[in-house]
Amino acid sequence: MRPLHLCLAVLVAAIWGVNFVVIDIGLAHFPPLLFSALRFLVAALPAVFFVGRPKVAWKWIVGVGLVLGVAKFGLLFIGMDHGMPAGLSSLVLQVQAVFTALFAAFALRERPGPVRIAGMTVALAGIAVAAVDEGTSGPLLAFGLVIAAAACWGVSNVLTRKAAPPDSLNFMVWVSTVPVLPLLLLSLLFEGPSKDLAALRGLDWAGIGTVVYVAWITTVIGFGIWGWLLRTHPASTVAPFSLLVPVFGMSSAALFLNESVSPLRWCAAALLVAGVALTSLAPGGGKVGGGGGAGDAVGHTDPLATTPTVTTWR
Repeated sequence: MRPLHLCLAVLVAAIWGVNFVVIDIGLAHFPPLLFSALRFLVAALPAVFFVGRPKVAWKWIVGVGLVLGVAKFGLLFIGMDHGMPAGLSSLVLQVQAVFTALFAAFALRERPGPVRIAGMTVALAGIAVAAVDEGTSGPLLAFGLVIAAAACWGVSNVLTRKAAPPDSLNFMVWVSTVPVLPLLLLSLLFEGPSKDLAALRGLDWAGIGTVVYVAWITTVIGFGIWGWLLRTHPASTVAPFSLLVPVFGMSSAALFLNESVSPLRWCAAALLVAGVALTSLAPGGGKVGGGGGAGDAVGHTDPLATTPTVTTWR
């Protein structure tokens, strides 16, 4: 990989890591469900008018939009709003690789190999250590909500694999159109119209900046660069850079939000990153009943991977 391309890969990991800090800041300006709805609204418009018509069946766009956009991001934003630290969220969310491998084993009949099974075990050990640490310093309910968000991410990964969109950017933009109305309705129902109106009336440049960052910088620009890198280099070369996301997430949270990182949390980070690396990058065991082929990298760090590649949607 050329030095410029290497810098771009690190830059994208940094953008995605800092995204969790921006979400934390944005939650001070918006209720979580409204914030998530605005994220998808700005990500979809005006991009949807320039990417062309959808290239997969609407059932896949709606399915991924509901599971990923409404369930995953809704749970993540609510969890962070209820006290889950930004740095820890960036770390714990990576357990989606384990959920993806497990769901793929059931839904796609993909048999994980011994290295991948070892990776899942190590990653789950990291989650257990993080849960012990969070149990002594923060709300376990918020921790559980982020774990649930990671599980929803795993489901959306499998749905996207089934959809196999030929144009991931086109797919991402159209998927972004789906969660807007459901999230707005859920916000009106559970957060209340008065709270939503107060947030919109009090909108300032800081609030606008957080929405623009999570919608355009993180989603459109970050994904665009990452997709170009995957088209230019082998996935095995690009994929490991996604493991830097929690490193940037935890360090930026410590720098900008003064989040402390305990020894237990560092231990959890080491276990989880190592486990995700093994789960995501190890050769698969093939499909049950098949010829034991090379297999896919089911532990994608992003739901928008449809071939044996790794992409990321933060």
